[in-house]
Amino acid sequence: MARTTSNMLPLGTKAPEFFLNDRTSETGWFSFADLKGEKGTLVLFICNHCPFVHHVIEEVIMIANDYRVQGLGIIAISSNDVVNFPQDSPALMTEYAFENDFEFPYLYDESQDVARAYQAACTPDFFLFDNQDKLVYRGQLDDSRPGNGIPLSGSDLRGAIDSVVYNRTLNEEQKPSIGCGIKWK
Repeated sequence: MARTTSNMLPLGTKAPEFFLNDRTSETGWFSFADLKGEKGTLVLFICNHCPFVHHVIEEVIMIANDYRVQGLGIIAISSNDVVNFPQDSPALMTEYAFENDFEFPYLYDESQDVARAYQAACTPDFFLFDNQDKLVYRGQLDDSRPGNGIPLSGSDLRGAIDSVVYNRTLNEEQKPSIGCGIKWK
């Protein structure tokens, strides 16, 4: 597994807008504005085949279920090149979302323009925006990685989300996410 780290988009960056196809619905095309939450919005770049995503997906689902009801918008995006990585195709995105009980949209970024706008580098890559659509956190879920023996907790991301949802002070020390590099065309 090649390890790629987040680019760490500057804090305060306004959420880049997009209009992408949702693979969890039959006809859904959505923008950031359509999906953002009342309290804030978590945008995560994932894919179907990445071992780093497989390692964290259960915790990501728990986080989504815990915070969605508290006004946090959750948006997953796959930007991988599906010609060279057909396991990330839109049809298999739908299957992956269904198998993992996604209760949030899983959008397909065919042009990869959205990944570039967010400066996404790896899967998973997490971007948390406040209720003014300003970036307040970009970084890792927690210190757990495949094979390192550290249990998943979601502590870094949960702490950041708590600061947004409950108006708490945000820890300014943010560690980059580590995962498989986005598969660029």
